Amino acid sequence: MSDQILRLGIPAGSLQEATAGLFRQAGYRITFSSRSYYPAIDDDEIECLLLRAQEMARYVENGILDAGITGHDWVQETQADVHEVCELVFSKVSRRPVRWVLCVPEDSPIKSVKDLEGKRIATEAVGLTKTYLEKHGVTANVEFSWGATEVKPPRLADAIVEVTETGSSLRANDLRIVDEVLQSTTRLIANRKSWDDDWKRQKLENISLMLQSCLAAEGKVGLMMNVRRETLQEVIDMLPSMQSPTVSQLSDPDWLDVSTIIEESTVRMIIPKLKEVGATGIVEFPISKIIE
Repeated sequence: MSDQILRLGIPAGSLQEATAGLFRQAGYRITFSSRSYYPAIDDDEIECLLLRAQEMARYVENGILDAGITGHDWVQETQADVHEVCELVFSKVSRRPVRWVLCVPEDSPIKSVKDLEGKRIATEAVGLTKTYLEKHGVTANVEFSWGATEVKPPRLADAIVEVTETGSSLRANDLRIVDEVLQSTTRLIANRKSWDDDWKRQKLENISLMLQSCLAAEGKVGLMMNVRRETLQEVIDMLPSMQSPTVSQLSDPDWLDVSTIIEESTVRMIIPKLKEVGATGIVEFPISKIIE
C-alpha cells in the first residue's frame, strides 16, 4: 500500500457507470459493491468514495476529498471554491453538454422569463435559478424540488428549471422550453491545497491526461494501406486526417505504406474511393486513446 493517497470522489447515480466506463478505457478498473460507498480501484495510490454529484464540489472544497468528478452546474450551484483540472465532455446518455432549461406547460401563457414575476418555480438547482432570475431582474418564489420535477406544473408550480440531455422527458410531460439557463459538462475538480501538493498534482494531471485521451479517441479509427508512389498525392488529398498521414517506404521502392486517423463515420465513403485509386491491403483498426 502506498504512503501517498489521493482521495477521489466518484459520482453516484446517473454518472456512476459512465464514469467507471471512462476510467476503464483509461486503464483504471473501478468496481462497485452494493454494500459499500468505497469502490475498489486497481491503483494503490487512489482511494475512491461514491458520492452524489450534487455534493461533490462542497466536499472537495472542504478538503474531505482531494478531487472529484462532478458537473460544472453543481460547482456553480454550490459556489464551491475549487480548482478545475479539466473538462470531461461526457454524461449519462451522450457525449454532449447537458442543459438546464426553464420550462412551462405547453398551454401556459408564460412566453419569457419576464412573465415569471411573482410566480412559483420548482427546481433542484435553487442557486442557479435565483442567479438566472436576478440577471433578468425578475423576482419569483423558487422552491427546492425533491424529484419528479417535470410533473409539478401547473398545479404545484407555474414553471420548473430542469436538466435535460435529449428533451424526451420534457416532451413526454407536455412541457415547453422557454429559455436555457445553463449548459454544463462534467469536470474533474481538485481541492486547492491538494492541487498545490506536487505529488497529488502530478497524480491528477496523469489521470486527466488519460481520461481526456480516451474522449479524444471516441468516434475515430485508424486506417493503413499500401499505395503506389505515383498515386500518393491523390490518396492523401482524399484523407481527412487529423494531421498529415504517416508515409513509410516499403521494401518495394514503387510502394508506400500510408497510415492515418479519421472519423469512423467517414470510413464507408473513403475506403471504396481508396480502392478505386489502387490502394491495397487496407486495414481499419480501433483507436482507444489519442494524446496530442
